[in-house]
Amino acid sequence: MTSSAPAALPASASVLDLAPVVPVVALEDAADAVPLARALVAGGLPAIEVTLRTAAALDAIRAIAAEVQGAVVGAGTVISARNVTETVSAGARFLVSPGWTDTLLDAMEASGVPFLPGVSTTSEVVALLERGVTEMKFFPAEAAGGTAYLKALSSPLPQARFCPTGGISPASAPAYLALPNVGCVGGSWMVPGDAIAAKDWARVQRLAREASALRG
Repeated sequence: MTSSAPAALPASASVLDLAPVVPVVALEDAADAVPLARALVAGGLPAIEVTLRTAAALDAIRAIAAEVQGAVVGAGTVISARNVTETVSAGARFLVSPGWTDTLLDAMEASGVPFLPGVSTTSEVVALLERGVTEMKFFPAEAAGGTAYLKALSSPLPQARFCPTGGISPASAPAYLALPNVGCVGGSWMVPGDAIAAKDWARVQRLAREASALRG
């Protein structure tokens, strides 16, 4: 077993540049974490966001961090300083929040790992830029204006880069990935619930491989 606190990403690396798609994973059973993560990595998607929506999330992060070579496991739905502390201690190498407050941002900045605070308005983007944060999650992407909104932001705020998440599909992902201010997208279509229930890791790997090829 490796340490529960793996080394951080290199200073020059960005979560946004690891792969075109970050799988957003909600696991009910932590025993599924390792085979699922191995399938995703084999399919070309090393960055894996495990959301804190289930009781198994921390154990899943811990297992992936310890056992899956090549995986860069992160924690999603981070909404409190306690979430930050617990997930980083479990081995999370990046943090993703659906939104942010000054208190949450302070905790994420102090964590020592990369983070993507969530935004859905221009004012939130500008506020983060004031704090020196240039990489963000755009959420909920489709409901908040989609590609048209992000395209409109690229001219006045070119220094901001995004991982849009929320309602994105294999059909809509390429349009997001073509935007100059989008580094990657987040989605769950390559980890469907029925495949996880059936432990069909070959299907997950195939879907991950298709997703990894979305950026032309």
